[in-house]
Amino acid sequence: MYTKKKVKAGLFGIGLEAYWKQFDGLKERLISYLNQVVENLEGFDAEIVNLGLIDTPEKAFEAGQTFKTQDVDIIFLYVSTYALSSTVLPVVRKANVPVIVLNLSPEASIDYKSFNSLTDRTVMTGEWLAHCSSCAVPEIANVFNRSKIPFFQITGMLRNDNHVWNEVREWVEAARVAKIMYYNRMGIMGNYYSGMLDIYTDLTLQLSTFGGHMEVIEVDELSGIRDVVTEAEISAKLLEIHSEFDVQDDCQPEELHRAAQTAVAMDKLVSKYQLGSLAYYHKGSGNPVNENTTTSVILGNSLLTGRNIPVAGEYEIKNVQAMKILDSFDAGGSFTEYYAMDFTDNVVLMGHDGPCHPGIAEGRIKVRPLQVYHGKVGSGLSVEMSVSHGPVTLLSVVETGDGQLKFLVAEGESVPGSILEIGNTNSRYRFAIGARNFVEAWNRQGPAHHCAIGKGHLASRIKKLGEILKVKTIQVC
Repeated sequence: MYTKKKVKAGLFGIGLEAYWKQFDGLKERLISYLNQVVENLEGFDAEIVNLGLIDTPEKAFEAGQTFKTQDVDIIFLYVSTYALSSTVLPVVRKANVPVIVLNLSPEASIDYKSFNSLTDRTVMTGEWLAHCSSCAVPEIANVFNRSKIPFFQITGMLRNDNHVWNEVREWVEAARVAKIMYYNRMGIMGNYYSGMLDIYTDLTLQLSTFGGHMEVIEVDELSGIRDVVTEAEISAKLLEIHSEFDVQDDCQPEELHRAAQTAVAMDKLVSKYQLGSLAYYHKGSGNPVNENTTTSVILGNSLLTGRNIPVAGEYEIKNVQAMKILDSFDAGGSFTEYYAMDFTDNVVLMGHDGPCHPGIAEGRIKVRPLQVYHGKVGSGLSVEMSVSHGPVTLLSVVETGDGQLKFLVAEGESVPGSILEIGNTNSRYRFAIGARNFVEAWNRQGPAHHCAIGKGHLASRIKKLGEILKVKTIQVC
């Protein structure tokens, strides 16, 4: 699996060479502003490729080539003063990556009294140009639009402006997630749950949108690996299971042994193919060996999900993409769907059987035996948890009727209260628009019935990821 996840962010400022001889100290002052941008950018988890102040078309062509050679993931363009658009277009066109225009005034406002007290008109003009960052932005926007180059703006102050640097941070995070998705190796093991039409997806569309690679894996291979797992490996995995989970007293030793053996095999399979995510489902009927394997995967797949390798049941490829996105934003990413609605408390009950994300659990996760996996073959151990109370984000990767993907997002809150203790994930979610309006607004967008849940409010970052990937984002609340 590709592990170089740090974003490589290109940065350049722009100016006009003709000014330097006319206005003493202006170039040095603008470079000091640019250095402030560099200092702030270095506070984020990114490698900065700083090309300095570009003030001629010739330098612009060189800068574009450098960014291309350095393989930057995103470009920040700092507009320090008026500059010609000819010093911008060659850079961005050659690099061909998302560009964020930093329209940042050096101060909250000009000191008008001090400015107007200057007696030298040339000095006054130089001072004005040092505050003239907004002037060139319409010109740049015009050229970008006519050149069909998407761009995004951050407008504010160079100093003491939390909005600006929060926006920059989110763009860096979104670029990092896009990079993770581009190099992600997804395993798809087994087959779709028969008749669940909403989850079927175009694999080529997934790869052309997100990048990555899909490794088609047979359940037989997992069963084969399982057969050669050693007792020492099983014992070590049992210790991990007891450490990670609250194993209930009615879990039989033979079932724990069976789950641990399959968990070891899953680890080996993931390592062999260097997987960063996995979607699986196999009915298992008619083949006792495969049934034994597929009815004992939940604990091991939950452990993998907690190690940043999200695993989705029911062969839910779209949803494991959503889970991977949320996990890459360090928000978890657990499999969920509507369970029921509680109109008394104005909440929606959501959860799912199968693997959970240990990193976003409220308290310790319980392991319980299930005498039947509803709608599926066999029986075995399962996990029961609620998502940590507090702000949450729901994300669905939706395949539309016109052959596109879109993100569907909702921000809400995981709240305490009674849940169904049925050996599955189960949580209560409250939304600002109310349970009834949320459900209708969400359903109106035509998502699959599964979605991913993560901690925190992430809509702003997901929208930025959507812009980078050219995926439309709909936020219902």
